[in-house]
Amino acid sequence: MHPFQGKYRVLSKLWALYGLVMVSSCAARPPQEIGEFKASDLVELTQLDPSLQLDIRYATSSNFMGRPLYPAARAFLQRPAAEALVQVNQELKPLGYKLLVFDGYRPWRITKEMWDSTPPSKKEFVANPNKGSRHNRGCAVDLSLCELATGKEVAMTGAYDEMSPRSYSNYAGGTPEQRALRDLLRSKMEQHGFTVLEAEWWHFDFKDWKSYRIQNTPFDKL
Repeated sequence: MHPFQGKYRVLSKLWALYGLVMVSSCAARPPQEIGEFKASDLVELTQLDPSLQLDIRYATSSNFMGRPLYPAARAFLQRPAAEALVQVNQELKPLGYKLLVFDGYRPWRITKEMWDSTPPSKKEFVANPNKGSRHNRGCAVDLSLCELATGKEVAMTGAYDEMSPRSYSNYAGGTPEQRALRDLLRSKMEQHGFTVLEAEWWHFDFKDWKSYRIQNTPFDKL
């Protein structure tokens, strides 16, 4: 386990202990949006490509919140984004890698829970629920690479969900191999319509994200 992951677990327990989550996300509602939007067509990634490897941390306690947020380890995206991701995965295989997916569509209420639980100094790493997240639209995916032969996650410049400068997409530290793998992932994703988030090397937004509404539908209703 990366040392920062252990620290986040401790922090999450302290936040819960001292009652820093002051607002109930269950009582709140997503922001109201005006305009024309495409009909949602969220699809499960492993239905399109069973070779995609999942590590849905938010379905476990191994995340910065320190508790499960999802009822099941599943990942969804809007169909065009999902189909583009499948193309990326296929292009990586001849290079000895495949995609390791951490997260896709995220109900809005989960975004609010994350925001309410994150101290001000770390809020650059979480989405503001008043604006909604691209995850809420089904057009953002968190992922990394794993070895095709073994399924082992590769080492990047920082750990997934690490709230430090090592998470920046242009972080100059780490080893040359780590930076090369991070840049390989970014290059392949950009070739298929995704854009990396500056603060998180693992977070990619699909080009059409503005075309879809913020959603709050739970997994079991999809």
